[in-house]
Amino acid sequence: MSIENYHAVDRVQLAKDLDAIQRELLSETTQADFEHLKKIEWWGRICSILGYSTAWIMPNPISAYFISQGNFTRWTTIAHHVLHRGYDKVPGIPKRYTSKVFARGWRRYLDWLDWMHPDAWDTEHNDIHHYRLGEKADPDQVEHNMEELRNSPIPRLGRYILLGLMAASWKIIYYSSSTLNEHRAMQAKKAGLEPVLISRADVWNPLTKTGRDLWLSCMLPYSIVRFGVIPLLFTPLGPVAVTNVLLTSLMAEVITNLHTFLVIGPNHAGEDVFMFDNKSTNKGEFYLRQIVGSANFNTKPDLTDFLHGWLNYQIEHHLWPDMALSQYQKVQPRVKAVCEKHNIPYLQESVFIRLWKTLNVMVGKSSMIKPEQTLQTS
Repeated sequence: MSIENYHAVDRVQLAKDLDAIQRELLSETTQADFEHLKKIEWWGRICSILGYSTAWIMPNPISAYFISQGNFTRWTTIAHHVLHRGYDKVPGIPKRYTSKVFARGWRRYLDWLDWMHPDAWDTEHNDIHHYRLGEKADPDQVEHNMEELRNSPIPRLGRYILLGLMAASWKIIYYSSSTLNEHRAMQAKKAGLEPVLISRADVWNPLTKTGRDLWLSCMLPYSIVRFGVIPLLFTPLGPVAVTNVLLTSLMAEVITNLHTFLVIGPNHAGEDVFMFDNKSTNKGEFYLRQIVGSANFNTKPDLTDFLHGWLNYQIEHHLWPDMALSQYQKVQPRVKAVCEKHNIPYLQESVFIRLWKTLNVMVGKSSMIKPEQTLQTS
């Protein structure tokens, strides 16, 4: 999409067309939508059961993959959409499936234990990323975040290699601290305080308050349970079984990092995706940015969506973050038709094609589209 075409889009009519879809298809979340969520939740649980029930035999990538898929589903599919309030409107559902209860406080250990603290992730992703998409204020803006690597003297091949290493551990080395820092900054802002700039050394130093916060709220809870408590549950089968589960769990962690990097990194990056200098000021502009600042992957049926963590509907998800899983498949063709009506490109490609485009942006081989001046309409 050219910058001229971007400015020419009728924002007012676009908002009317998309609002009509929302009223028609998304106005009510039903018990059937909730039953669909529970079905997908069980798919993830079955993967975890298969993984751990075979991991004790010997360290192996098959068991590791199933453990990884269970972890992946718990975050990208269940926690993601429940915390986005996707099921809050379903009458009579258990409170543990609502955004105010799921993974809050001690329920974190039952609902969603990961490297990221749920409250911190909620702030970084739901409150900031979704409403400042593609801007410098967006903590997930790829081109901005990778500016140091893009401009580094490292040969391009070396940059790709560094990205591979980062992808295998990105939740640990980047996302846990990034989400926590954004959460701290938001809390300071609400308290009327100036956010404090934190050095990378302080972030990881357990002798500093910032470092202790990271270790006590993110690093230790997850690592103790995942690599300590769970392997020790296999003690009755002997020390070899415990070791095998530990080694397979470590292997699963690498797979989960790679899998989540694959389906999350390319959501909003590529030489055909827009980034922005300022904040949108009206609904039509907001809707347009969610479309041209996002990319979908292959969609349907449930198995395809399950393997993508339902992140393959990124355009629809950013238009209406509080959508239930089962609603994506209904709304996707309608959104695509609206894009065709307004001559807006609807980006949808294989996740692997999108990954390559994203990596090229990260290493500086290509750049995203940046309007010279964002046109605002009232």
